[in-house]
Amino acid sequence: MLYIEEIKSLIKDELGIKSIDFSYPNESKFGDLSLACFMLAKEKKENPADLAVKVANTLKKSDLMKKFSEIKVVGPYINFYFKNEDLANNVIKEIKKEGLKYAYNRNNQKRKIMIEYSNGNTHKEYHVGHLRNISYGDAVKNILEAHGNIVYPVSYINDFGIHVAKTIWNWKKNKVYEERPEAKGYLLGKCYAEASQKLNQKKEENDDSFQNEVSSIMTNIEKREGNDYDLWKKTRTWSINYFKEIYKELNIKFVDTFYESEVIEDGLSLVNDLLKRKILSLSQGAIIADLEKYNLGVLPVIRSDKTALYPVADLSLASHKFKKYDIDESIYVVDVRQSLYFKQLFKLIELSGYNKKLTHLSYDFVTLPEGMMASRTGNVITYEDLKNKIYSKIYKETKKRHEDWSEKKIEKVSFNLTISIIKFEMLKVGAEKTITFNIDEAAKFEGYTACYLQYSFARASSIIKKASLFNGLSKVNLKYLDNDKEKQLLIKMARFSEVIELSAQKYNPSELTKYLFELTQIFNDYYHETNILKADKKIMLARIQLVKTFTIVLSSGLSLLGLPSLDEM
Repeated sequence: MLYIEEIKSLIKDELGIKSIDFSYPNESKFGDLSLACFMLAKEKKENPADLAVKVANTLKKSDLMKKFSEIKVVGPYINFYFKNEDLANNVIKEIKKEGLKYAYNRNNQKRKIMIEYSNGNTHKEYHVGHLRNISYGDAVKNILEAHGNIVYPVSYINDFGIHVAKTIWNWKKNKVYEERPEAKGYLLGKCYAEASQKLNQKKEENDDSFQNEVSSIMTNIEKREGNDYDLWKKTRTWSINYFKEIYKELNIKFVDTFYESEVIEDGLSLVNDLLKRKILSLSQGAIIADLEKYNLGVLPVIRSDKTALYPVADLSLASHKFKKYDIDESIYVVDVRQSLYFKQLFKLIELSGYNKKLTHLSYDFVTLPEGMMASRTGNVITYEDLKNKIYSKIYKETKKRHEDWSEKKIEKVSFNLTISIIKFEMLKVGAEKTITFNIDEAAKFEGYTACYLQYSFARASSIIKKASLFNGLSKVNLKYLDNDKEKQLLIKMARFSEVIELSAQKYNPSELTKYLFELTQIFNDYYHETNILKADKKIMLARIQLVKTFTIVLSSGLSLLGLPSLDEM
C-alpha cells in the first residue's frame, strides 16, 4: 500500500470507520492532510467541532503519532502534519522500487475493456478533429491499463460509404492526382474535398448528372466488380497505409482493426434476424428500429432504396467484438454529434440479447481561431499541415538554442516535441469542451503547455546528469529534505495513484494533465528557490534523490498521455 493510502487506512482502522472525508489543504499551515468531521458528527449526532477534538485526542494517543509531527484541530477539521523524514523515506523508496510503474494497478476489480477510437474514413483527410479522437482514446486506454484493467484498443474504419465514391469519381476525372508527388493517402483527402465542392456547386445549379455518376460508382463498389471496384481496392490500400504511417508517428498501436466492408454482409443477416424477431420493423419500404417507448425516437437501419445505414455495420461489429474478445465493457470514442445515435444503438444491441456495459465517450469539436472546420468545404487543418507548421516553428527554436547539436539530433528532438504539443493540446481540455487550436499558444515554453512540461523534465535530467560524479560517494540521508517545497513535491508525487484512479473512473485524461502541470510548477519553484548542486554534499545527495523521483513520476505521467520524455531540449 502506498504511503498516503496507508495513512488514511490506519486512521480509518484506528477510528473503526470505513468512510471518511479526507482532503488536502491548499496552504501548508493548515496541514498536509485534513479530516472533516461533518458526516461523522451527523452519524453520531454530535457537534462537529466537539467531535473533532475527541477524535484528535484518540489519534494522538495511538501509534499513528509516529507518522505525524503534529495533529491540530481547527473547528470541525482535524489537520495532520506529516513528518518530513518519514514522508521522504517512504515516498522515495516506493517510487524507486516501482519505477515508471509507480502507483499503477491499484484496481482490485480488473475488467476486460475494449476501447474503439480513431474511427477514420478512408479517402478523406486526417485532420485535427481526428487527432483529438485518437489522442483522447489512446490516453484513456493507457490510464485504464495503469489502473489495472485488461484493455483492447481497436479501430473501426469506414471504407465503404458514399464519400468513397465521390473521391473515386473525382480521381478518375483528374489524372493530375496520379502525377503529384505527395503521399497518395494524403492526396485522396484533397481529392475528396474538391469532389464535395464540385458536387455541391452542381447541386445548387440543379444539375444532378454528376450525382448519378457517383451513384453508379457506389453501386459498382457494392457489387464488388468492375474497374470502379478495382480502383476502390487500390485507393483503399493507399488510405490504410497512410493511416498506419500516422499511427507510427503518433506511437499508436491497435490489437485489431475492423472495416465496414468486412462486417456489412453479416450486418445485413443480423437485420433479417431482428426483423423476424420483431425487434426491427418495416416502414414505407425502409427498415427501422422503433424506440419511441424508450424515449429514443426512431432509428433508420436500411433506407427504402435498400442501402444500408450505420446501424447495420455497427450491430455486426458489436457481435464480432463480444464473440472474439469476451469483454466486460465496450467503449466507443466518437464526437458529441453522435450522442443520440449511440443511445439508440446501445438500446438496439441490448434488445438483440447482449448484456454488456456499453459506453459512449463523446468529445466536443476542435476549431481554428478563425472558426469551425468542415471536410466538405476543405476548411480543415490536416494532420500533415498541422505537424509541419509546428515542426517548422520548433525546429527553428531548437536550432537557435543548440548550434552545437547535429542536424539529426535537432530533427529528432523537434519531431518528438511536435508530437508532444499536438497530443497535449488535445488532452488538456476536458472532453466536454471545445478546443480552439492556436499553434502559437500551443508552442510556448511557459504556461499550461507540453513544452513547459518537457523543458522541466529536461532541466531535471540535466541536474541528475551533472550530479552523477557524486554517485556512490556516501549513503544518502533523506532527513535533509526538510523545507516546505520539498514536502510539497513529495506529497504531490505521493498522490499520483489518486490521479490515475480519478482519471480512470472519469475516463478523463485532463485530470492527469492538470496534475502534471501542478507537479511541474512545484518542481520549478523548488529549482528556483533552492540550491541543489551547490548545497552541502549530504544535502545535495538527498535533493538529487528527490529530483530523480520527480523525473520518474513526470515521465510516467507523460507516458500515460502518450507523450515521450525529452531529456534534452
